[in-house]
Amino acid sequence: MAEGVIERQGLGELRARDLAKTAGCSLGAIYNVFTDMDGLILEVNANTLRAIDQSMGAIYEADPVQKFLCLADAYVSYAAGNRLRWDALFSHRLPAEATAPGWFLELQSAAFSHIEGPLAVLCPGLGQAARGLLGRSIFAAVHGMVALGLDRRIAPTDMHTLRGQIALVVRALAQGLPALPAGML
Repeated sequence: MAEGVIERQGLGELRARDLAKTAGCSLGAIYNVFTDMDGLILEVNANTLRAIDQSMGAIYEADPVQKFLCLADAYVSYAAGNRLRWDALFSHRLPAEATAPGWFLELQSAAFSHIEGPLAVLCPGLGQAARGLLGRSIFAAVHGMVALGLDRRIAPTDMHTLRGQIALVVRALAQGLPALPAGML
């Protein structure tokens, strides 16, 4: 039910009382399963991460540059097609003193691992830790373009133009990586 609310109305409309009423249970029943709303939202966001991971994992392109392009396109497609779920994944904030549980961080790492495969081919001398960091940086660049493009923060951008600009940046980045001096990576 919480997923449905987020999909239809967004994270800001998710309320435990409304969920309990819809489910025909007491408010306490929700808190018997989840310690708080953050726990419930993490579960919904975990399903979103699994869906993104599955979408990216379905790409079997062997050429690393082409694989980067396909991964970026899969990501923008998921974000555009599941806008409110995708927004919830990035807009939810845990309290300052809290950290995401290990199982949630593992799901994040699984999604990033798709980026690391082509990086291993393009930058074979790069160690696993550096490859992970670079993969997250590449993800951040694509994510930023997707977020700004879908939110029309910079200028009105249609999906065709957004996809083209993301492909241009990803191709340039992927093709330029092998030419970088080893010390820069």
